[in-house]
This record gives sequence, C-alpha cells and structure tokens, in this order.
Amino acid sequence: MEKGYIKTRPKTVVDITKIVTIHYYEVGKGFVFDGERHDFWEMVYVDKGSVSVTRDGEEIVLSQGEIVFHRPNEFHTIRAFESAPNFFVISFVSSSLCMQYFERFCTKIGRVHKSLLSCIIEEAERSYDIPKNNFDLRQLKRKKDAPLGSEQLIKSYMEQLLIYLLRSAEKNTDAAVVPPVVEEQPLVSAVKEYITSRCEENVRIDEICRAFGYSKSFLSRLFREHTGTSLASFAMAKRMERAKELLRDEQLNVTQIAARLSFENPQYFARVFKRECNMTPSEWKQLAHK
Repeated sequence: MEKGYIKTRPKTVVDITKIVTIHYYEVGKGFVFDGERHDFWEMVYVDKGSVSVTRDGEEIVLSQGEIVFHRPNEFHTIRAFESAPNFFVISFVSSSLCMQYFERFCTKIGRVHKSLLSCIIEEAERSYDIPKNNFDLRQLKRKKDAPLGSEQLIKSYMEQLLIYLLRSAEKNTDAAVVPPVVEEQPLVSAVKEYITSRCEENVRIDEICRAFGYSKSFLSRLFREHTGTSLASFAMAKRMERAKELLRDEQLNVTQIAARLSFENPQYFARVFKRECNMTPSEWKQLAHK
C-alpha cells in the first residue's frame, strides 16, 4: 500500500502585508521634520551622521548604524543632530503578534542586518520611482520596467530583517550568530575601500588596477559580477556622494567644491552633477535644506 504524505504548513512569525512608503534622505544640518502619526509601522535607519528622533515625547539620538521603530499611531519627529545626515525610512503594515517587541525598539545593528537593508534599498530603487527628500510622498509609484519579483523580494528581505533582529535579541547577542549572507569577495571590498578613500580625486581605472596588480579586464569583470556596476560608475557615485556632503555642509561654494573634487572647472562639475543626480548642484542644495 502506498503511504500518504503529510504536508506541513510553514510557521509564519512575521507577515508584512503592505509596504506604504520607502524613502532615502540626504539632508542638511538644519533639517527638521515637525512630526506625524499614522496607523502603520515605520522603521528609521541612520546611514551617515546623527539624527534626533522623538516618539510620544521621548527623545533619542541615533548615530550611524542605529535603527528605531515607530509603532502605529505613535507621534514622532526627526531632525538633524550636529551633522548633515543620511537616513532610510520604510513604513509598512503588519499585524503579527511579534511586532509588539519593536514598540520601544532602538539598537545598533550588525553586519547581516545591514546587508539586508542594502538589499531592500536596491530592490526598492528597481521597483519604484522614489524622489529624494520628499516627505510628502503618500503612495509608491511602480516602475514599468521593474524586474520580476522585485516587490516580493522587498517583503521577503524586510521579514528576514525583522526575524534576525528578534533572534539577536532572543540570544542577547549581535548579528554574528545569525546565518551569514553571502560574503562579498575580499578583493572587491578592498577596491571599494580604495575608491571611497580617494573620492575627492579623479581616480582612473588604470590607476586602480595598478594599485592592486590586476589587469583592467579581470578587475573590471570581477567588480561588475559582484556589484552589478562598473568601476567607473562606482567611482563617480562616490564622488557625487562627497559632492552632496560638501553642498550640505555649506562651508564651500560650488566653485570651491569643484576644485576640491578635482574637476577641471565648475561648469563641468555642474554638468556632471546634473547628469548623475538629475538636478543642478544649486537645486540639490536647496532641496537638502528644505
């Protein structure tokens, strides 16, 4: 007689049913958001600098690498704290019982958590048109050319992040005990660090290859395979990140920033900035200090 199979339904600890908004902010030192409350969860992660967050009157200063949650209907505000910060915000709907744990949650996150956050941000950029520094965003706009399954991956990565945060808390330890995400190739990591450390220079691909002793074809192929982008694009992105930091700090004018970042002249810097950031340096500066 043929034996019957028993089907097991996987237990669901965290279920995110809707994504409400996704933002990545790059703001100036004088940035202040007066606050709001809403009937869904919100998570704030500080990617650079520091911010001051209040939740129902309690003030918390978050530094780079720290994360906080706002429960539904909790009044919350955020402002820059002694820096020009970058921070990521995602709001979502979940009625899972375990979400109670995150009601007063605030912590510094580990390597695996950061990897999952990076995945969420990357998939969000592929899935939706997300304007920079738009606190008035009320609905996500889907991209017509979004990759297959990108929204489902956001949901999956977000649920994994919450589960790993719960596991870390349960074991009273950091992310090192969590099964690791695939490690980045050490050479790629070293190249990234090299480019980032020289973001104010017009670093050349040939120069990078000489520094590491590899051919241009090999290093370019390896870097693209592991990052999905070229060496030149990564170097330019880091240069533009530095340009944004200098614009937000308001210590230098556009001409001085162009010189600082090794551009031939301010006109060329402005053209490159507009091409890479879809706005002029002056427009970006104005947006960052709203």
